[in-house]
Amino acid sequence: MKILVTGGAGFIGSAVVRELIERTDFEVVNLDKLTYAGNLDSLSTVVDSKRYTHEKVDICDSLALAQVFKKHKPSLVMHLAAESHVDRSIDGPADFINTNITGTFNLLEAARHYFESLDDLGKKQFRFHHISTDEVYGDLAGTNDLFTEQTSYSPSSPYSASKAASDHLVRAWGRTYGLPVIITNCSNNYGPCHFPEKLVPHIILNAIHGKPLPIYGDGLQVRDWLYVQDHAKALIKVVSEGEIGETYNIGGHNEKTNLEVVEAICELLEELVPDKPSGVENYKDLIAFVRDRPGHDARYAIDASKIERELGWIPLETFETGLRKTVQWYLDNRHWWERVLSGAYRLERLGE
Repeated sequence: MKILVTGGAGFIGSAVVRELIERTDFEVVNLDKLTYAGNLDSLSTVVDSKRYTHEKVDICDSLALAQVFKKHKPSLVMHLAAESHVDRSIDGPADFINTNITGTFNLLEAARHYFESLDDLGKKQFRFHHISTDEVYGDLAGTNDLFTEQTSYSPSSPYSASKAASDHLVRAWGRTYGLPVIITNCSNNYGPCHFPEKLVPHIILNAIHGKPLPIYGDGLQVRDWLYVQDHAKALIKVVSEGEIGETYNIGGHNEKTNLEVVEAICELLEELVPDKPSGVENYKDLIAFVRDRPGHDARYAIDASKIERELGWIPLETFETGLRKTVQWYLDNRHWWERVLSGAYRLERLGE
C-alpha cells in the first residue's frame, strides 16, 4: 500500500517517514518543497530504500499536486506540510495563510478529485489524515482542565488561527464531499532533527556555545511535551486504524513549564558536557528572561484518553527519558545541525 506524506522532510514528517520505512511495509512518497525547515539529511537512514520516493512539490501548486496523485496513486494521505513557528507567524503571517490554509485547500481538492476517480475498493481503502496542533484550542490559563476532542477552538496566534482554519476545511470536505478524513491534534513535540529555532534544540545549542538561553516572560507557560517518535507511532496507528470522521488528541502526559524544560536541559548538559565554554561556570547561569511574545498562551494540556481507549496508543517515553535521548542526539550529530546553521539561521530566536 502506498502512502503520501506531505512535509516529510520536516521535523515530525521525517520521523513519520523513518518510522514507516523502518517498521512497516508501506511505500512512502514524501512530498516536500524543502523550505528552510525541510532537511533531507533527516532522512539519510531511509533515503536509499526502494520503498521511498521524494517529490519536490509545493502544496500551493494545484497542478503539481494533481500530477503527484495521478503518478503515485496513494491509498493514504498524511498531511503534515505547514508553516509551524509562532514567532514567524507574528512577524510574517502571510506565509501561514498561504501554506496552511490555501495549501490545505489545494491538497483537499487534489485528494477529492483523485478519490472520486477510484473504484469501490480504492474508495474503501482511501483516507486523508490531517495532522494539526493543540494550539487551535487556545489557552487553559489558571485551570486544571484538559483539551479534549470536544474543546471549542480559540486560537491566539496567526499560526494557530491558520491551523484552525485548515482543520475546519478538512471537516467540511469530509461532510460536504464525503472525503474520508481523520484529524489529529498534538501537543508540543521534541526530539532529534528539530530545527533550532524551537525551544529545546535552541537551548541545547546555545548552551554548548556559551550563548544566552532566552526564556519568554517569566518562563511559567506550561506545555505538554511529546517525544516525536511516540507521535510518529501514534500518527501511523491513526491513519491505519482510526475511524473516519473522528478527531484524536495526542499528548505526552508531560506538563512542564518552559523554565523547567530549560533547567532540565542545563542539568543534563552538566552531566554530559562538563567541559563548558570559556567563562561559563554553570549552564543555568546562561538563562536570560526576555520580553514575552504577543498573545502568549499560558497553558496547553492534552487529554489523550480517547486514542488510548480506542486505538491502544500510549507514549513510551517519559519527559526524562525522551529529553536525555534528545540532548544526546544533538551532541552526537553535530554534522546535522552544523549544516542547518550554515544557512541563514544563527541561533537567534525570532520575537526576542
